[in-house]
Amino acid sequence: MSVVPAESVAATARAAARPGRTATPAAPGRAGDAEPAPLAPRARLLPSLAAVYRAQLSRARVARIPLLFVATFQSVGIMVLMRGVVDGGDEARAVVAGSSVLVVAFVALNLLAQYFGQLRAGGGLDHYATLPVPPAAVVLGVAGAYASFTAPGTVVTAVTGSVMFQLPLGHLWVLVAVIPLAGAALAGLGAALGLLAPRPEIATLLGQLGMSAALLLGVLPAAHLPGPVAWTRDLLPSTYGVEALARAFDPRPDWAALGLDLTVCAAVGVASLTVATWAYRRAAVR
Repeated sequence: MSVVPAESVAATARAAARPGRTATPAAPGRAGDAEPAPLAPRARLLPSLAAVYRAQLSRARVARIPLLFVATFQSVGIMVLMRGVVDGGDEARAVVAGSSVLVVAFVALNLLAQYFGQLRAGGGLDHYATLPVPPAAVVLGVAGAYASFTAPGTVVTAVTGSVMFQLPLGHLWVLVAVIPLAGAALAGLGAALGLLAPRPEIATLLGQLGMSAALLLGVLPAAHLPGPVAWTRDLLPSTYGVEALARAFDPRPDWAALGLDLTVCAAVGVASLTVATWAYRRAAVR
C-alpha cells in the first residue's frame, strides 16, 4: 500500500501528459522524495590487484596447463639438442639459463600478447572498464597470474638442465628472484604488444616474434653472436634474467654482478608494466 495519496499521483501523471508541461518535483520533506544514493568509494589498488590475480590464476590453472607442458617440453627438447653441441662451461650455463627463462617468455610474453589482443578485439576490455578498479590493478593482476603460472615449468627445466650438463644445483634458489622479475618484464611487454596491436592476428604475430627473439638471443651463448645481434640482445627484457641465472651456476657466483642483473631486470619490468598500463587506458577508452 502506497503512502502517497492517490490524488497526488494522478495529478502528477496528468501534468506530465499535458503538451508543453513538465511534472513538478515534490518539495523536500514530502513523502516519496528520495535523495540520490552516494556512490561507492573507488576500489583500492591492492585489494583490486589481489582479486584480479586470483581470478586470472584460477582461469589459467584450468586453461593453460597443456600449454605450460608444451613450453616445458620445448625448453627441455632444446637442451637435448644443444647437448650434442655444447660440452660444458659458460656455454652450458647459457643454454640452461636461456632455456629456463624461455618457459617464462612462452607464457608471459607470447600467451599474454594473444590474450590481450583477443580481449581487445572481442570487447572484453569493456567488462574491465565498467569495474571500479584502477587500470594498473587489471594489468598487474593478469601479468602476475601469467608470470606465476610459469614457475613449475621453469624450475623443472632448470633442474633437468643442471643434471644434464652436470651444473651445480646449490644456487638454484636464485630462481625465486629470477622468475618474478623476468616474468614481470616479459608479461608487461606481452600485455603492451597485445593492447597496442590493431588486430588480434598482429598481436599473435608480435608475441611469436618476441618468443623467437627470447629463444635465439637467450639460449645461444652471447660470445657466439655477431656484434649488432649482441646489442639487440641487451634490449631484450629476458636477457638480464638469463644472465643472473647463468651466474648462479658458477661454483662461486659473482653476487655483485648477479644483483646488478636482477636490478636491471626489475627496472625493465617496472618500465614495461607502466607502458602496458598506459596501453590499457588507451585501449579501454576507445
